Amino acid sequence: MVSRGAAGDSLCHHARVCCILAILAFFGPRLALFLAWVFTPTYLSRAFDTFLIPFLGFVFLPWTTIAYAIAQNELGGLNGIGLLVVILGVLADVGVLGGGARQRRG
Repeated sequence: MVSRGAAGDSLCHHARVCCILAILAFFGPRLALFLAWVFTPTYLSRAFDTFLIPFLGFVFLPWTTIAYAIAQNELGGLNGIGLLVVILGVLADVGVLGGGARQRRG
């Protein structure tokens, strides 16, 4: 049995925490979209005219899809604070995708 010492244990713990956070960042918004679709199907249909756009958002840009649905349903559309919420959703999606790419390189 190999002993890693305090530094090795800390590194292993850090890697596990990062893995858990990455899993939550990836599946969290998709789970929220799925639950919104199951329990309040009209919430997404009021924001989107077709099924295709929210489905593509579910696959590629889940944070942006959630932000757009909130902006349309709760904030009166893409003006003022609604636009800011959608921009934050885009930044969250780019951050999740960019963070994964950075992790693979490093």
